Amino acid sequence: MTHKLYFVRHGETDWNAEGRLQGQRDIPLNDVGRVQAEEVGAILARLEPRYEDLAFWSSPLTRTRETMELMRGRLGLHPPAYRMDDRLKELSFGAWEGLTWPEVEAHSPAIAASRLADKWHTKPPEGENYEDVATRLGAFIATLERPSVIVSHGGVGRTLMALRGTMDRARASEVFVRQGVVYVFEGDRFTVEA
Repeated sequence: MTHKLYFVRHGETDWNAEGRLQGQRDIPLNDVGRVQAEEVGAILARLEPRYEDLAFWSSPLTRTRETMELMRGRLGLHPPAYRMDDRLKELSFGAWEGLTWPEVEAHSPAIAASRLADKWHTKPPEGENYEDVATRLGAFIATLERPSVIVSHGGVGRTLMALRGTMDRARASEVFVRQGVVYVFEGDRFTVEA
């Protein structure tokens, strides 16, 4: 059975604002990100009146845990009462983590060009591609036993779009996954709620 999923990308960080690739680096939310996290709590309350019956899952990285706890606090739920799973971590950018895209192009021009041509399959040096993320995310999704809230990362959101059949992999890898909104996945469709 495919359960309904509420997907939330973590709130903004300073590295997001600077255009740096975060990957699996543990970067905290900034002030804008904390406001976004509380706002998604209000959105979720509007979308799901029985939100307390949902399973709540987060990536273990600080920015997702902060987002989850602020969101749960806004809902009036005990902030730390959720589960974490390593399979929800962001795509690893390996040697590119901390770099801006112009720095990536200077550091690894051939691989950067390959990634622009095929984001789904190209791996940064010492990093992952979306196929790697799809393997671990698919295994995680298969364990879900009821409708769930997932707080994770942009790359995981793109991968979820492909796994749920809402779009093909090449197109999914190009989608900008917004912060401060809730993506609602039902069957092979999703909506973005603000």
